Amino acid sequence: MALMQMGVRTLSNRLPKVLGPKTHAIIDYGMAASFFITGTLLWKKSKRAAIASFVCGGNELTTAMLTDYPGGVFKKISFPTHGRIDAGFAGVIASMPNLMGFSDRGYANFFRGQGLAMAAVTGLTDFEGERESSRDRGFRRVA
Repeated sequence: MALMQMGVRTLSNRLPKVLGPKTHAIIDYGMAASFFITGTLLWKKSKRAAIASFVCGGNELTTAMLTDYPGGVFKKISFPTHGRIDAGFAGVIASMPNLMGFSDRGYANFFRGQGLAMAAVTGLTDFEGERESSRDRGFRRVA
């Protein structure tokens, strides 16, 4: 799995940074919702997989709500810091089937896919550009 994530990261580092903060926020909340829905659907099949899904969804929702971007509620984490959290959490998501002991089940692929998706979204997001453009806009207003 780590090899695939390295491949996604290498590919996305070569692509243009096309996702801004608003789009990234929408994707974050969508990913959190998908984890909560999947956790609910898996509850009768595998409590461990359901709990792993709820934990991932809770982490994704908390990170999104604490980030200083459109859609953030408390704005305690900078957007670039959010990107570093996402980069690390992508590996955690993909490792959940191994950590929770359900790697031999079909629903383990959901976590692996979500981990790869998060790595790709993180690689395609411009975490620094919005901060610089906000500074430029403020400078122009004063001038």
